[in-house]
Amino acid sequence: MEIQRPRPMPRINPLSGGRDPQAVRARVEALEHLLERAFTVPGINRPIGLDAIIGLVPVAGDLVAAAMGSYLIWEARNLGMSRWQLARMAGNLALDTTVGAVPVAGDLFDWLFRSNTRNLRIIRRHLDKHHPIIEQR
Repeated sequence: MEIQRPRPMPRINPLSGGRDPQAVRARVEALEHLLERAFTVPGINRPIGLDAIIGLVPVAGDLVAAAMGSYLIWEARNLGMSRWQLARMAGNLALDTTVGAVPVAGDLFDWLFRSNTRNLRIIRRHLDKHHPIIEQR
């Protein structure tokens, strides 16, 4: 009798473009990491992402950051999330973009508010409830 060992979970490439919930989770987590925590500020060891860095460029930087953040909302819509969840995510992004457009104070707000992390938390709650990861051991 042969003993069957469960196969390990395949590692998902965040850039794979798959439509299954695991691929979407990998993509939105990778984008959130890039936008909010990709780099560490030396001396204070505080993570910072592209959202805060490109937000230093007046107007255009905030619009580019908003476009990148809106991708999370688009992926959430494709997952079939409720209108309430999508509205909360859009509100987080709108607040971040609006206040982030204010010179100096907006840049500090971008660094502290982290709308993409909040939106990722909403997506994770939905995925954990409706598409839980089943690990094979």
